[in-house]
Amino acid sequence: MSNGQEQARTFEASLEALEQIVRQLEDGDLPLEKSLELFEQGIRLSRECQERLSQAERRIEILLRDNQGRPVTAAFKEPPSDANNRANEE
Repeated sequence: MSNGQEQARTFEASLEALEQIVRQLEDGDLPLEKSLELFEQGIRLSRECQERLSQAERRIEILLRDNQGRPVTAAFKEPPSDANNRANEE
């Protein structure tokens, strides 16, 4: 398994754990101390996920540089939908 796959799985696992914490906190049936403990865990997981996303963004920016080191950007163009294709064919 490559390091990128390991990090992706770790990110996914962290995100799933964060979602579970949010569901538990939203239920509101926990004692205050347990709620605070879960909140602290959630904050840590949120920060870890954000850092992983930032690292991925930096890697993508590096990969998308031109031969002079300048970032290459382009507007995102969505592929045409089936409805648009049918309207254009008529």
